[in-house]
Amino acid sequence: MILARGAGRITIKIMAGLFSTATRERIRAASDIVDVIGSYVPLKRAGANFVALCPFHKEKSPSFNVNPQRQIFHCFGCHKGGDVFAFVKEYENIDFPEAVRRLADRAKIPIEYEQGEGGQQARHIKDELLQIHEQIAQRWQNALANEAGGQVARDYLAKRGVSPEAVKLFRLGAAPDLWDDTVNWARSKGYEPGLAEKAGLILRKEGSDHYYDRFRDRLMFPICDEQGRVVGFSGRVLSGDEKTAKYVNSPETPIFTKSKVFFGLDKSKRAVLEAGYAIVCEGQLDLIAAFMAGVQNIVAPQGTALTADHARILKRYTEEVVLCFDSDPAGQNAAVRSLDHLLASGLAVRVAVVPPPHDPDSFIKASGGSAFKELIEGAAGFFDYYLDHLRATNDVASDKGRLAVLRGMAEAVHKTGNTVLVDKYAQKTALRLGVAPDAVRAEFRKLSRAKPAGPESPEEPAPPLRELPPASPTEQWLLKLMLRHEDVLGWAAKHLDPGWVQHPLVKEIVSRLLAAHARESWSGLAGFVDECEIAELRNLITEAATDGRPIPNPGQQLSDLAMRLRNQFLDRQVAALLQRANQPETAETERLDLLRQQQEMRQLKRLPLSSASLPPGS
Repeated sequence: MILARGAGRITIKIMAGLFSTATRERIRAASDIVDVIGSYVPLKRAGANFVALCPFHKEKSPSFNVNPQRQIFHCFGCHKGGDVFAFVKEYENIDFPEAVRRLADRAKIPIEYEQGEGGQQARHIKDELLQIHEQIAQRWQNALANEAGGQVARDYLAKRGVSPEAVKLFRLGAAPDLWDDTVNWARSKGYEPGLAEKAGLILRKEGSDHYYDRFRDRLMFPICDEQGRVVGFSGRVLSGDEKTAKYVNSPETPIFTKSKVFFGLDKSKRAVLEAGYAIVCEGQLDLIAAFMAGVQNIVAPQGTALTADHARILKRYTEEVVLCFDSDPAGQNAAVRSLDHLLASGLAVRVAVVPPPHDPDSFIKASGGSAFKELIEGAAGFFDYYLDHLRATNDVASDKGRLAVLRGMAEAVHKTGNTVLVDKYAQKTALRLGVAPDAVRAEFRKLSRAKPAGPESPEEPAPPLRELPPASPTEQWLLKLMLRHEDVLGWAAKHLDPGWVQHPLVKEIVSRLLAAHARESWSGLAGFVDECEIAELRNLITEAATDGRPIPNPGQQLSDLAMRLRNQFLDRQVAALLQRANQPETAETERLDLLRQQQEMRQLKRLPLSSASLPPGS
């Protein structure tokens, strides 16, 4: 359990400023949690709840519970919990606003935003761009499948061994060999030329009001975001002279930033999560070949080198990356250039080398998916690969070549900041170069000191998070009573002081429950969970509320618990007063006052809750 930094009090953030509360509640009401979760994992009824094997961790016996009455879920194995929005957010690995949008689309509910006119306009433009991209993708799919002009693309795909199933799954298309096909198509659909231009589908002829198509006579690969929405395209040339660019990609638009998009991630993200690592390849056809051969935890950067944004995206899904670029020098150099961003994101890196003259696509065609999977599983750690790469590209028989290897390895391993790795690869470098390990260690240290420091982070390192012990059984039972029997909240508001509760998370939940009751703003447990941004808080709530065991006489149990918590609080106060009174520096008059306060505390313990007058809770 984790306590947020920098505060003695846990806070719950409300997702305001984006969706109206009424809209969120309408979406929640239309999204029965059993139906939604049941569309992802098979659920079986078990008493009042439904159970399944948890989708968030590996287990043999089901510990994942869905409570239809309270519209929440909780796993008693990994302790994840929440409402329907939290489940979609966690399962799909998307942010909260996108989870709301996904459920709104499922329920066919239009979304209202709590934002200014400018924000609404920007959202409207993005929605229009998504719509035009989806429709032109369908147009090009049809051209590939049914039009005479798509025959060249069909022949090319057949020659490359791309199956009809792959064409359908990846929604491949064909842009006709015309200058104005998309221009006329957009006009026929009622789209202004300016919107089609903003989408990157057409271009304005310089010095005129005439437009022409960006994509002509090309095999079209739709580029999708992580939610599977078409946001751009990559078009491969099918004919033309050598001066024609092999690939033409969509320009950056309000919905497409190439440094933040992976081709195929919308289809491979679950496989990445399950495999525990992501394979990064160079091209769309490489990815399609691997995916259709059963190696599905694979992505491809879109028309650019691997960026810091790409590395951050991968880090959301996995802790390890296997680079599998082409076997030519350009591909191997791309693998080396990827290291900095991957290491900066804390990712472990391995490199799979495809035997020349193959790329992943041709290797799979020649040797099969199983051989490719073995190649990936046998991928060497990055620094083993890099040492071999440096030795192959430098003459290690010469002083100049050996020095180049030493410098390259020293620079690379010192980026990890890991002294164990530095020493390990100093020894390996020495062995490969046939020199003494101590000499290589000394050279590594010298080269490290000579290396200028990298750019400093604009933010100071965050202090470590403070681990919290579990709540006491008494306080855990208090949560169960208050969350599972909402009718006792009125009594609790009059007799229970949250200050009596010791555990910060339990205290926060109790305070919020009583505040919601006082404001008469209670909208149900699912809505309450929705307002909790801290995962540990949500998990504690859902664990308490999902417990299906009956609670006899909840009112009497709450009364007994409240009395016990009050008396434990008074005992702590008495002990603190006694400690102060026993300090040598305490003056006699102050000591007498402290003893008087102790007597008052002891007298309060003998009073019923309704008559007790207590000091403010700490």
